[in-house]
Amino acid sequence: MATKSANVLARVEPEVKEQAESIMSKLGLPASVVINALYKQIIMTRGIPFSMSLPKEPVTLDSMTTEKFNSIMETGLSQARTNQSRPVVDVFADLRRELQ
Repeated sequence: MATKSANVLARVEPEVKEQAESIMSKLGLPASVVINALYKQIIMTRGIPFSMSLPKEPVTLDSMTTEKFNSIMETGLSQARTNQSRPVVDVFADLRRELQ
């Protein structure tokens, strides 16, 4: 078994550290074990083992043609008339997830 003698010093936001350590504590994992596992995954995958892409930008009115906007509005009106609508709370929850 390899000796764990190298240190890692990283600055993180206090709230991020607190929340992450709370979760790790509930899992019974010290930060050193999680960091070591992350480093091993980086080595195994030869990259960061999770997506590092930018979130999708929401479509804005300025970025679409009048025809595209009218088509979207027609679709929405048709769905509303045939009772295919969703509660606004659910729609906003989905939007928040997509923007994260």
